[in-house]
Amino acid sequence: MPQPTDTYVAAIDQGTTSSRCIIFDHNGAIVAVDQREHRQIFPKPGWVEHDATEIWAKVQAVVAGALARAGLRADQLTALGITNQRETTVLWDRRTGKPVHNAIVWQDTRTSGLCDQLGGEVGQDRFRDTTGLPLASYFSGPKAAWLLEQVPGLRHRAEQGEIAFGTIDSWLIWNLTGGTDGGVHVTDVTNAGRTLLMDLRTLQWDSSILAAMGLPEAMLPEIRSSAEVYGTAVGQLAGVPVASALGDQQAAVFGQTCYGVGEAKNTYGTGSFLLLNTGDRPVPSKSGLLTTMGYQLGGERPVYCLEGSIAITGALVQWFRDQLGIIRSADEIEPLAASVDDNGGAYIVPAFSGLFAPYWRSDARGVITGLTRYVTKAHLARAVLEATSWQTREVVDAMYQDSGVRISSLKVDGGMTANGLLMQHQADVLGVPVIRPVVAETTCLGAAYAAGLATGAWQDLDELRAHWKRDTEWTPGMSEEARTREYGNWRMAVERSLGWHREEQRAEGS
Repeated sequence: MPQPTDTYVAAIDQGTTSSRCIIFDHNGAIVAVDQREHRQIFPKPGWVEHDATEIWAKVQAVVAGALARAGLRADQLTALGITNQRETTVLWDRRTGKPVHNAIVWQDTRTSGLCDQLGGEVGQDRFRDTTGLPLASYFSGPKAAWLLEQVPGLRHRAEQGEIAFGTIDSWLIWNLTGGTDGGVHVTDVTNAGRTLLMDLRTLQWDSSILAAMGLPEAMLPEIRSSAEVYGTAVGQLAGVPVASALGDQQAAVFGQTCYGVGEAKNTYGTGSFLLLNTGDRPVPSKSGLLTTMGYQLGGERPVYCLEGSIAITGALVQWFRDQLGIIRSADEIEPLAASVDDNGGAYIVPAFSGLFAPYWRSDARGVITGLTRYVTKAHLARAVLEATSWQTREVVDAMYQDSGVRISSLKVDGGMTANGLLMQHQADVLGVPVIRPVVAETTCLGAAYAAGLATGAWQDLDELRAHWKRDTEWTPGMSEEARTREYGNWRMAVERSLGWHREEQRAEGS
């Protein structure tokens, strides 16, 4: 049962498919969790939307649910932090508090043509020097520009200051702190840095990019640090300081306590996101990575990261299960793969719809190479797992090429970290320890840590490091000779995955 003297910090994690609220105690341990899903709306092929009003209702419900499960009152919370799906875009009426359109989700591709127009002769690198990002439909700025063009009368209202723009963090903070009755319109540097509108060095909106996209500055939130009191909640959380905001991958960096240069985390899900702390300077990427914010604490210098995204990691296990039917459940793959000593010479490159970082090759397609009659389903199971390790190795190499920073260890989270064979292979191919924490909910934990720092629940980063506890550590056991040989085989397999889509198109046209 909660003790009256304990410190409790709540975190809202507003994700792509659901919203959660987790309450942590002073040791960073989970006290209670509540979670609710929301609808996915698909009006046209490639279009993905959410109902922002529904999301706000679900957030209120999970906050109430978590408090009830913990047996706590709102006035027992020291602070509230927020982490969120990045890039998803909401425009709402400041007077009524109602969204003017469904939120356009980060996955949505409707702005691809607009991005091509904005790129002009320069192409996708037009704003990269300023923002660290390529011009792509992934990011928020083009989504807002599309809404201003498509919703009748919206541009005029935005120019008059009647409309508010924000990513999901802004929408939640505005509603939590009063909405139409004094709601605070802010965002943090990590979310602002994913709009394609913020200058990575000044941490301010870039007027030339706003002009290019036709976005009036009157609609934009104020950019603040990731850990400070933005305002005080009203309603069911009345009096609780709203004190942090971090995009989900950056929150995981913070929750994994990757506070030093060279510290990195990888989140293994359907795909994987690997972020490397590069310190207080943005590192431009020439190797297919994104230059992004890590976090900023109050008035301190910001911390930057390089980010590498891998399209298919956990999804390859799903394919092995569902399309091939070789296993019946995902957890069967580890004992099957462990029944052989190696991959039998087989490699699987899961370029089902192209390759992401560091290649960004949409013409790539999946291949299985090195097959002989010796290869069994167990060898293929091992090749499935090893594909995740090798893809991660390629991103780590790209990070070194860009930054000159070698990772000292890799902190890991996400569902695939339960697979000990995969984690051992990951350590082997990287040549550094791979470390899984006790608290796997690193995204929520990062938001809670940042909010607690801002309100004095925790004193400094050293205290947070002390709370972070490792669950399991895998140390490298592969020889350098074997690592080099097998990596060379993997790179050959990747080469054989390239160009397939172009060949298909040529064949169809002949």
